[in-house]
Amino acid sequence: MALRETDPAEVGGYRIEDRLGSGGMGVVYLARSASGRPLALKVVHAQYADDDEFRIRFRREVAAARQVSGAFTAPVVDADADAPRPWMATLYIPGEDLGTHVRRHGPLPPPRLRELAAGLAEAIRDIHRAGMVHRDLKPANVMLAEDGPRVIDFGISRATEFAASDALTQTGRVMGTPPFMSPEQFSSPQDVGPAADVFSLGSVVAYAATGHGPFDSPSPYETAIRVVDGTPELDGVPPELLPFVELCLEKRPKSRPTPDQLLRLLRDGELPGPGPADETPTVVGTAPAGRRRGRLWLAAAAGAVALAVAATTTVAVSGDDSAPGNLPTGWEAWHGKSKDPGVDEEMSSADRPFSRCGATGRSLVCAGDDVLATRFALADGSNTWARPIDETPDDIGGADLGTIIAARSGRVYAYGADDRMVGEDTSLTRYTVQALDAESGEVVWKTVTGAGDQATEPNSDQGFSISVPAGVVAVYGSKGHQYALLDAADGKVRWKRPLPDPDAQMCLLRTAARNAYLVCQKWADDAVSDTSLAQLDPATGRPRWTVTVKGGQDIVGQADGRLVMLNTTGARRTLTLVNATSHIVTTVRLSETQPEAAAPALLRGRLCFTLPSGNVRAFSPDSGRRLWQSNSTVESPGPPTASATHLYLASPSGRLAALNLRTGRVEGTLESRDDGGSPDSTVIGAPLVLVGDALYVPYGIRSVYTVNVRDL
Repeated sequence: MALRETDPAEVGGYRIEDRLGSGGMGVVYLARSASGRPLALKVVHAQYADDDEFRIRFRREVAAARQVSGAFTAPVVDADADAPRPWMATLYIPGEDLGTHVRRHGPLPPPRLRELAAGLAEAIRDIHRAGMVHRDLKPANVMLAEDGPRVIDFGISRATEFAASDALTQTGRVMGTPPFMSPEQFSSPQDVGPAADVFSLGSVVAYAATGHGPFDSPSPYETAIRVVDGTPELDGVPPELLPFVELCLEKRPKSRPTPDQLLRLLRDGELPGPGPADETPTVVGTAPAGRRRGRLWLAAAAGAVALAVAATTTVAVSGDDSAPGNLPTGWEAWHGKSKDPGVDEEMSSADRPFSRCGATGRSLVCAGDDVLATRFALADGSNTWARPIDETPDDIGGADLGTIIAARSGRVYAYGADDRMVGEDTSLTRYTVQALDAESGEVVWKTVTGAGDQATEPNSDQGFSISVPAGVVAVYGSKGHQYALLDAADGKVRWKRPLPDPDAQMCLLRTAARNAYLVCQKWADDAVSDTSLAQLDPATGRPRWTVTVKGGQDIVGQADGRLVMLNTTGARRTLTLVNATSHIVTTVRLSETQPEAAAPALLRGRLCFTLPSGNVRAFSPDSGRRLWQSNSTVESPGPPTASATHLYLASPSGRLAALNLRTGRVEGTLESRDDGGSPDSTVIGAPLVLVGDALYVPYGIRSVYTVNVRDL
C-alpha cells in the first residue's frame, strides 16, 4: 500500500517505508529501525490524540502488549503514548493475516489447521498468564508467519486484575468483531474474562477450516442473535478438530476449556473433565453443544451503545405519583433480601443486584438475576413473594437477568423466559410478557411474544419492550421481526406491525413523554449510515411521523417538547434535538466533548453524563453549556435518578451520594453495605426508585435498602 503525501517520513526516529493498513483508531506503517530491523508502527488518528481517556486506553494497550511475551505473539519494540500522535512499534511479522489468506487461497488443509489451533491456544495461554484478556481475536489479528501464527493488536484488551474497577471497559460498551465475539461480549460486556478468548479461538479455527465463521449472517443483528443463542455451523471442520471447536464454542464461559486443556486435547486426545476431582480421562468424541439463553443487547450487537433513558424509564417503572415531602404510610428505614424464587431442587445461583425495581401502591417490585419479580412492602420491606424468570424445573437454561418493564395501578409488568425440551436433544426457549398483581404476585395475564432460537427476549432494558398508557409494546414473533401492543387489561394483542427491513436495520423500541418511538439504524458496508426516528400511533402502531438523522443515534429523553438524541458510539460532542410537534431537527454542540465511557441521562431538564469513576457532568440541552461537574465518590454507579432538588446515584455495594441538582455539590453520602452479600465485581449499580422522600436502593445480591432523603 503506497504512502500518501500526508504520511510522516519518520515517527519516533523510525523511518517510514510503507503503509500497511488503516483502521478506525489509527494507521499502521512498515517502519525501519536504525539497525535495519523491520517494524509494524501503529500511529493513532489525530482526532483521538486530544481525548485523554483514549490516551489512557492506548497506554493500556502498550502495557498489555509489553506484558505478553511468547512464540506466538508480536513483541513490542518501542512506544510513546505521550507523543502528539501516540504510537507503538512491534516486530514486523511478514506474511498474510489469516483472513486475507483464506479469502485468497481457501480454507487451510488439516495439518496446517492443527498447527494454527495449537499456536493460537499457546498464544492466548501466554496472554492470559500475563493477566490479560485479548477480547478481539479474529482472522485479521492472526498473522501467518513462516514459523507459525502470531496474535497481534491488543487495542481492546484489558488486565483481568483490573476488570472490576476498570473505568474504561466496564461501561457497557461492547467491544470486538461480532462474528468472532463470545456470547458474554454481547450479553454482559462488563463480565468478559479469559473464556471469551477461548470462544473466539473456536470461531477463528472454524473460519480457517471452512472459509466462513460459525455464526455468519447477513446482518450484525442476526449474527449477534446466533452467537448468543444459535447453533454454530461447523460443516467442513475436520472430524479430528471438531471436539476442539465445539468445546471452545460452549455458550457458558465456565464450560469452556482452558488453553492448557485445549493443548492437551490436541496432544493426547483427552477431553477436559468436569472438574479437578475427576481424574478419569475421556476419549475424544462428539462434545454436546451447551445451550445458554443470553441477554442480548441488540444495540451493542450492531456495534452501538444503548443510551440510558433514565428520564423516561423512571416514569414508566414508577408509574404511581407520590408527592415530594411524603413517605409511604408506616414507613421506616429497612433493608432486605429477596427469598429464592427457584423451582429447581437446588437453589439458584445468585450473584448480582436487581437490574431494576418499580413502585406501585404499597409495593416495591424488583427483577433481575433470574428473578422475574419479587415484592417488598414499601413501608417495612416485608418480602412477601418471588417468582422465577424460568418456571420450568430443569437445568436447561442458563443465566436470565430479567427486568421490570413497568409498575403502575397495582400491577407490575415483567417478562419470563423458560426452556422446554423438544425431543431428546433440543430445547425451545419461550418468551412471555406477564402482568402480575403487585400485592399478591398472582399472574393476571401472560402472553407469549416468541419462541425458538430466533425469537427476541422482550427485555425493556435492551430496547425490546416499552410501557405505554395502553399496555406494553414488545418485539414479537418467532423471528422477532414484528412489534405488537399487548393490552394492559388482558394482554391480548391489539395490533402488530412488521419491523422495517430487519436484515438491514437494527430497530429499538423507545418511549419519551408517554409516546412510543421506533429508532432504527440503517447499516451499509458494516457501518451505520443514518438513523430513522418514528413516533408510533398508539391505536395502530403505524408511524405518525418519521425523521432521519445522520449516523447512529438513540433517544436519551425529552425536554421542553424536544427529543434529545446522541450518537451511540464514539466521543459525544453534538446533540440532535427533534421537536416532537413540528418535527424540526436542530443540533447543539456541547461545550466539552464527552467520552464514550460517560453514560448519558436526561433528568429534570439537565443532560447528565456519569462516568464509571463516579464523576458527573451536567449540561444544558438547549445551549450545550456545561452547568457543573462533580465527583460523586460513587464508583461504577448505575443510572441516576432525581428529585426537584437533588440527583441520586449508587454503587453495586450500596454506596449512595446525593448531589445538589443546581450546583452539583455532594450534600450527602452513605457508605457501602456489607449485609446484602458481595455481588459479581463486574456489574454496575441499578437504577434507584424515589417514592416521595423514600429512596429505594438495590444493592448487593438481590437486596434493597431504603432511606429518607431528608436524612442524607
